Amino acid sequence: MNLSTFNGDWSKVNFLNLMMIDLRGNLRSVTLPREYATEKVLRDGIGFDGSNYGYAKVSNSDMVAVPDMGRALLERRGEFNTVHVFCDVVSATDERIPFEQYPRNVVRNAARYLRDKKIADDAKMLVELEYYAFDQVEYTIQPNRVGYSVATAEGLGDDFSSAPRFGLFDGYHRVSPEDRYRDFRDTTVELMGIAGVPVKYHHHEVAAGQLEIELEFTSMEKTADDVTLAKWIIRTVAREMGIFATFMPKPMNKVSGSGMHVHQFLTRDGKSLFPGDGVANLSPLALSYTAGLLTHSQTGSLLAFTNPSTNSYRRLVPGFEAPVSATFAKGSRCAAVRIPSYLKKDSTRVEYRPGDASANVYFMLAGMVMAGCDGIAAQLDPVALGMNSAEILQEKIFPLNLNAVLDGLEKDHAYLRPVFPEQLIEQWIKVKREEAAYIYNAPTPQEYELYF
Repeated sequence: MNLSTFNGDWSKVNFLNLMMIDLRGNLRSVTLPREYATEKVLRDGIGFDGSNYGYAKVSNSDMVAVPDMGRALLERRGEFNTVHVFCDVVSATDERIPFEQYPRNVVRNAARYLRDKKIADDAKMLVELEYYAFDQVEYTIQPNRVGYSVATAEGLGDDFSSAPRFGLFDGYHRVSPEDRYRDFRDTTVELMGIAGVPVKYHHHEVAAGQLEIELEFTSMEKTADDVTLAKWIIRTVAREMGIFATFMPKPMNKVSGSGMHVHQFLTRDGKSLFPGDGVANLSPLALSYTAGLLTHSQTGSLLAFTNPSTNSYRRLVPGFEAPVSATFAKGSRCAAVRIPSYLKKDSTRVEYRPGDASANVYFMLAGMVMAGCDGIAAQLDPVALGMNSAEILQEKIFPLNLNAVLDGLEKDHAYLRPVFPEQLIEQWIKVKREEAAYIYNAPTPQEYELYF
């Protein structure tokens, strides 16, 4: 993958690639030859069918994708130069109204909500992106045969049984030569820098083949775009290097899952509003924000956006390190919200740990901010609610399957309405229930083991 920033010189450009976000958070695109990438297209955009992106059908599903040239990238692929740009989506009417279900518009509206309600000027986010790299992947789904097989050159799989390797759970911060994916991560991080995605560091995670890239704090809107670009770069470079990268929360049984932890705080006049003299060095506003996160996690409604796949709940299992309880604690990785203990008081922030990269990151970040704002509006106190414990409290365990969190979203989404259109919530529930039915109705190898 050969990326560079686009300097506005179209003379050697062959194609313009317009990138849009579908309902699930995946990138889609339309590519125009250079001669059709006119000033009119750059200004007015092109039409497409929004219903094919998974959004709720409206009376007129024709939408218009308008290039956002502020984040244009130039890619040299083979003999051709392509300019990649994110797009905003508006209605096909003369008024060009922003399409309220579009993910970039949802996260933008959440940021505007913070300002309009005079809660804060901005939300700052830092994402830890965990994922797996495999050298071999096979899977089959047939009426008479279901199974998968993965392997990594770090020692997992029959073909690599004689290679130098470490224990399955001994990969944390490994160095080369045991860390077989250092060059892969270096390449992706270099490209992310070119793409304007700030990376704090990268390292090997706990399990064989498990990796992590930690981004840097940016505004909520930019963070969502950054995560989308990072996932695209990682998957593209992986395929070019003959590797399979996956952001599945739980690709293997009884092996460490991958989360997408989000550190966050609100700002006003460039200063964080979260440091204070309360529990865990949090301000009253930060404590109420935390209580909002936890309250709407306990109902399941927030998890419907932060953990929106059946595979999410293979990772969120009681008794392991993954957080399953609506609690917060300083320094604990078992609580749903962790306050990092290594920070100085004036850098205090909160880290929401349940989420994973199967989420539409735009909906995930906007949902967290709206949950936090609801806690602030209600002046919730997480200590009074009994949420300040590092222990797994049975009464605070949140729903742990996809249908249950969708039930929670159906009952508890008033706090989302200022930003999430009712049609979007209804469509999200419909699509995710279809996914749940597809997975939960199929027999698994474990059921054959127990019941055949």
